[in-house]
Amino acid sequence: MAKKNRKSAPQEQEKINDYYNLKTKAVDDLVNADVSNSPKVSEEELRKYRSGPKIRLSDWMKAVLLKWWFAGAVCFFFLWGLGTVVPNRENQLIIVGLALGTVTDLFTNNIFRFYAKTPGENDRWMMFPKNSYATLPLNIVYGYVILFLVVLTYNAANVLLIALTGAQDRIPLGVGPIFFGLFCTGWDLLLLAAKRMARRILRDAQAGVMEH
Repeated sequence: MAKKNRKSAPQEQEKINDYYNLKTKAVDDLVNADVSNSPKVSEEELRKYRSGPKIRLSDWMKAVLLKWWFAGAVCFFFLWGLGTVVPNRENQLIIVGLALGTVTDLFTNNIFRFYAKTPGENDRWMMFPKNSYATLPLNIVYGYVILFLVVLTYNAANVLLIALTGAQDRIPLGVGPIFFGLFCTGWDLLLLAAKRMARRILRDAQAGVMEH
């Protein structure tokens, strides 16, 4: 019995060595793999092994969410946050308009530039897409324009709601981050659309002049 065990021991050891033996060719192929010597894999197959959320947002949805979130944050921190510190409504609006323009220039627009796949891809979502120091005062003025339109929207909405409900003792629609952000985003997108339309009309007019 002992002789049989002694004879099988070398065979068992050889199996163990083979099991742990590194396949050097496979390792070399893996290390030296690149686009030129790798097999082509379909995009559908690659998606199966990619991590991260499966929901993909369109460009316009990303723009809406980004603008809405930052406008709502301005309302939360500057309009609600400064309500007890700065009780005067006119002074609050001055601060909020300044904050809207500053946040747009320093945060929102820079995020658009950061995740753009090609330079200028997200310029359509910015009123002043050029990245320079001159855009800060321009965006502050633009922030006051947006704020003025939002105030008009709140006033019109409350007049309409009071007429419909007859509630004279309270304001039906108060100022909050959600609706404030939505109103800011809505007017911003409308003004951006008007800007693109004005450019298109001007371009067509110049082309007509050149033809004549």
